[in-house]
Amino acid sequence: MAEPYDGKKILIVDDDPDILTAIRAGLADSGATIETASDGGSAVSMAEQHNPDLVILDIMLPQKSGFLVLEKLRQGKPRTAKPRVIMITGNQGKRHKQYAESLGVDAYLNKPFRMDALLDATAKLLK
Repeated sequence: MAEPYDGKKILIVDDDPDILTAIRAGLADSGATIETASDGGSAVSMAEQHNPDLVILDIMLPQKSGFLVLEKLRQGKPRTAKPRVIMITGNQGKRHKQYAESLGVDAYLNKPFRMDALLDATAKLLK
């Protein structure tokens, strides 16, 4: 039986190894190919190399912020083009969310987030 995301590629970007591990574990049975990056520079390189369907992206990252990564991912592409992007952040401010939305983020979750909320957003964007 096929898994729900067979053939899909997901890039998880966070500088916290515990969050990377938790998200990877939450998606382990999905059938997707999962890659991880722990800084903004690596995230851009990996996205260019692997062409993911979805990027789960922290805002606060070493080297390049999640905003700069999102700008690069969206550069010259229509909003609905892949990769779809879910931003995750510990910042509770509304300005960050508004800015992410202006850059074309598809979903925005505040840390700590419930894994089912992340999985629901993932399902919506990969269907």
